[in-house]
Amino acid sequence: MADQPRNSEAAGTPDAKPVRRTFPAQGEVVIHQVNWMGLKTLYMKEVRRFFKVQTQTIWAPAVTTLLQLMIFTLALGRGDRLVLGVSFATFVAPGLIVMGMMQNAFQNASFSFLSGKMQGTIIDFLMPPLSEGELMAAMVAGAVTRAVLVGMAVALAMLFWPGVSLAVAHPWAVVWFGLMGAILLAFLGLLSSIWAEKFDHNAAITNFFVTPLTMLSGTFYVISNLSPAFQAVSRANPFFYVISGFRFGFLGESDIGHTNLAVLHGAIGLGLLNAVLGIATYLVLRSGWKLKS
Repeated sequence: MADQPRNSEAAGTPDAKPVRRTFPAQGEVVIHQVNWMGLKTLYMKEVRRFFKVQTQTIWAPAVTTLLQLMIFTLALGRGDRLVLGVSFATFVAPGLIVMGMMQNAFQNASFSFLSGKMQGTIIDFLMPPLSEGELMAAMVAGAVTRAVLVGMAVALAMLFWPGVSLAVAHPWAVVWFGLMGAILLAFLGLLSSIWAEKFDHNAAITNFFVTPLTMLSGTFYVISNLSPAFQAVSRANPFFYVISGFRFGFLGESDIGHTNLAVLHGAIGLGLLNAVLGIATYLVLRSGWKLKS
């Protein structure tokens, strides 16, 4: 009959050999190399998350930054005021671009883990077969992607403002300092989301740490106008090197120092700082602090 087994194995005869499935022991590593598929999946999840609300996450920062440019230019840039040999609008534009990039990198990186803890879905990040390094890399890459898109949107919006020139003098500085600034804030955002237990904690980091350091980093002025004591404080602020180095990429001038070597030292310092923050973030993720406990 048609519904009868066709061979002895299917019929369960003595000749049939049962198929034994072996599973790895609990805790045994199965993926011995980088889980590129998992890393890409988490990265695309982060990108699609903020891209679904791109009006709020990408275009709104561009409009806000353009309003800041308009206000500060009208208030401080009258009378053909020159700063570092260019108009005030051209001077302040690169700082506003990278400031928007940094703030949005922080916001993106600080959201996922915190919302997961608040909603009880943090297991969705911890259960997949991703190492701590892969998890960190995907989250940081998503934040940097948003930062780059915001920077491009802000630059596009500034092209419509009269008197702003975005001619690039040193492309390497634009790329390096822009990426270093975004990665720096992505690491800080990731650490903030691990530490925070509610959205108020994350808002406190933004309001009392990120925003003051960004605004007091030479975005709207050169630090040579400050007293020596405040100049020393500014030079201890890593955000100052991000903004001044990014501005150097456009103008070819910077208040980091009078030579290109000083700018190069700032670039190396930011790279080392990001390396230290990356190691710290990896160790915190590996410990499971406030995530697995």
